[in-house]
Amino acid sequence: MFSALLFDFDGVILDTETPLYEAWSRLYREYGHVLSMQQWAANVGGYAYDVFDPYAELEKRIGRSLDRNALKLLRRQWYLQRLSLQRPASGLTEILRVARERSIVLGVASSSDREWVHGHLRRLGLAEYFDAVACGDEVARVKPDPAVYQLCLDRLGVAPEEAVAVEDSPRGIAAARSANVYCIAVPNPVTGSMDLGGAQWKLSSLADYAPEAFLDEVAARHADSF
Repeated sequence: MFSALLFDFDGVILDTETPLYEAWSRLYREYGHVLSMQQWAANVGGYAYDVFDPYAELEKRIGRSLDRNALKLLRRQWYLQRLSLQRPASGLTEILRVARERSIVLGVASSSDREWVHGHLRRLGLAEYFDAVACGDEVARVKPDPAVYQLCLDRLGVAPEEAVAVEDSPRGIAAARSANVYCIAVPNPVTGSMDLGGAQWKLSSLADYAPEAFLDEVAARHADSF
């Protein structure tokens, strides 16, 4: 029985990924280079540029070392300026509200660290909706490993077969499925062209349905999967 809804954070609750790509793209342009979306997207769903290192790539292209600390400060300034304008994903707050009314427990399972996730949830006024949050700095391995989902499920006190995950990337989907959690894919502009075929249902936006209809459809599809 569907009783828990788990959300990835970056790219699902808040589109942090598009502003980050834009900031890195701007930095590359400063040096006369282009950072492709395809190359950048390899990192989505992971942690700390563990797949593609944009600093090393830029140094390789220009043929010399750079002051990475200075670049980080500049890139982060651009990023945070853009991020401050971002609002929660369209349709999300309404879904959270109706889910609470229906006694569906809510969790966040993110590869990002606790300071980042909790800070933004408080800033956006969303922290009160979630019964449990599990983050990348609380587990030994981040997505696509299922550890962060397993931790979130443990904190919620629900079994994997009772939960549904909302993800935006192949690595996140793989983590949810490895944890035996039914998974919905809702891509953002960075992940929209990626292969999200591992998910059991794909939406273009959380606002595709009215919140009541969304939760009804989730429950029906989840039941049909068993």
